[in-house]
Amino acid sequence: MRIVFAGTPANAAQTLRAMQNSGLNVVAVLTRPDAPVGRKKIQTPSPVAVLAEGLNIPVIKANFVDQETLQKLAQFKPELGVIVAYGALLKQDALDLPAKGWINLHYSLLPKWRGASPVQSAILSGDRETGVTIFQLDTGMDTGAVHSAVPTLIEPGETAGVLLGRLTNLGISLLLETLPRIEAEIATTTAQDPDLLKTLPTAGKFNRDLAQIDWSQRAEVIEWQILAMNPEPMAWSNLSETPTRILSGRALGPTDWSSLAETESVHGSISSTKDRVIVHCGHGTLLEIKEVQPAGKSPMLATDWARGLNQEKAQFH
Repeated sequence: MRIVFAGTPANAAQTLRAMQNSGLNVVAVLTRPDAPVGRKKIQTPSPVAVLAEGLNIPVIKANFVDQETLQKLAQFKPELGVIVAYGALLKQDALDLPAKGWINLHYSLLPKWRGASPVQSAILSGDRETGVTIFQLDTGMDTGAVHSAVPTLIEPGETAGVLLGRLTNLGISLLLETLPRIEAEIATTTAQDPDLLKTLPTAGKFNRDLAQIDWSQRAEVIEWQILAMNPEPMAWSNLSETPTRILSGRALGPTDWSSLAETESVHGSISSTKDRVIVHCGHGTLLEIKEVQPAGKSPMLATDWARGLNQEKAQFH
């Protein structure tokens, strides 16, 4: 079966490599164009492009599938398209190009968390379960009929980066099980519930503004935010007008530091000892921060960072 693969980031590249190692016939790759990376904004090919070129697979770079891109894809006579985090919707003419259409590997249990950031959204919302879904692509946003899905629990303290790594491996296994059924034309699909599609929230793109911490929220909600924003764009807050990233932290229970929990303090105010750094949050809750990164500096333990603070005035804003 002649397969066109569409994807852009590192987890998509990992999936492409697994497909190639399994002997699947990937005849071409579609990925986003080179993009500026790092502080120097150096134009850099996507991880999928780098891998495909190393595997001698033809690469097509495009932000979306227009008529020119469609003509390039048609030259490879694909029978199936596989999408993993390509980053753009396909129109009907593109969907009709492969005889068996396109399938998408998505990192949530559809119809929940359709959209661009399903892993981050699940953690940010405090979900205890997520999973991977393979579905038949249509013109909607992750609305097509489902081929297969596998659930998994979100572990306590699991960051978006760690969870994505687990879901990538889970998704690869599910994809390699699903593709032979599609090729043999014995695959079955289940339509997504249209009522749920209307009511469930979607997973929009995350940015630095959404990563700024509001210390009036409960500590548990802030912990979810810290986990969801790691490794990108990283939760942050201002301290004396200096942006400081909060790389890791955990909400404390009512008995973890009872003396502080009983005091009324301004949201964002910092209390620290030799061994612990605590931030006062909304509703009388407390968050222990473990690792921080002040602007222009390397990541450091919060206890080391706190030694240089004015303890009477230290407060996040």
